[in-house]
This record gives sequence, structure tokens and C-alpha cells, in this order.
Amino acid sequence: MPLLSKNFTLMAKYNQWMNEKIYGAADILTIDELSKDRGAFFGSILATLNHILVGDIIWLTRFATHPDKFAALEYMDSIEYPSALDQIIYPNFADLKKARFKMDNVIIEFASQLNDKALGSELTYLSTKGEHFNKNFGYLVQHFFNHQTHHRGQLSALLNQAGVEIGDTDLLLIIPEQ
Repeated sequence: MPLLSKNFTLMAKYNQWMNEKIYGAADILTIDELSKDRGAFFGSILATLNHILVGDIIWLTRFATHPDKFAALEYMDSIEYPSALDQIIYPNFADLKKARFKMDNVIIEFASQLNDKALGSELTYLSTKGEHFNKNFGYLVQHFFNHQTHHRGQLSALLNQAGVEIGDTDLLLIIPEQ
């Protein structure tokens, strides 16, 4: 597997590992604590968790239109497309957790199907505001993983504010030995 494809496989595994840590930590909080506005961009822990899933749905639905037709992304046809970036698609934490872990498996399968030829191609898509874009697919996949990491950093701080420690979060911890 070429290096770029391997990088995204690693990022998909990191995404899953971190989500298991974050959801495990959040699991001890009440719905009131999860929903409390803590001054973050999306307000609460629950809203931020929903936003990450919303972003994943939006990007994976766009990626499903790639000419390579990644089999893992057929799942996106069964997902309701979010109406807004701040939409609370799962107000129930248990339902959100179930949807998150299913999506993480889709992401791992998608990453395993990537290849450097596809990553070097272009993807045409519409933004949530209806703007037309044509960008390098590999850079968009990188943005997809960066978006998750960015908001999980916010969640780490929000959980810490709630008195919940998630432990080490460094990607370094899952990079395999050579």
C-alpha cells in the first residue's frame, strides 16, 4: 500500500481509537452534564459530538460521489443528510454513540479502499451553502481527518472542564514500530 494510503488508514484507526476514549469518558456524565453549554464553539459536549458526526456525514456523502465509487460509502445512501452544521441529529447519547461507532467502521473500510491514484484526482462538490468547488481529493480526505482531530481537541478540554480525564491522545501512541 502506498505511503499516502497508509497514512489515511492510520488516521482512520486513530479516529476510532480516540472516539472510543472520548465516548467512554463521556459515558459517565449525565445528559444534563453532556448538554450543558460550556462556552465552546458548539456549546456543549453533546453538540460538539453531534457536529463531528454531522461533518463526517457531509464529507463522506461527498466522497461517495467520487468516480471510484468506494464500496464502503454505499452506507451513506441510508443516512439522512444533515440540514445544518450545528444540527443535533442524535439528542440521545446512546443513539449517538451507536451511530458514531458504526460510522467509524465505515471510515476504516473507506480508508482501506483508498489508493494514490484516487487521492491524486479531483472531487467536485457543493458546500453546505451551495457553492461549487473542485479540489484535490487527497487534500479533502486530509481535511476530513483534520476536522475530527480539531473538534476532539475541543472535546478533550470540555471533558476536562466536566472533571473527566480521557488520558493520552497522541497519534504517536498508535504509530506502529518498524
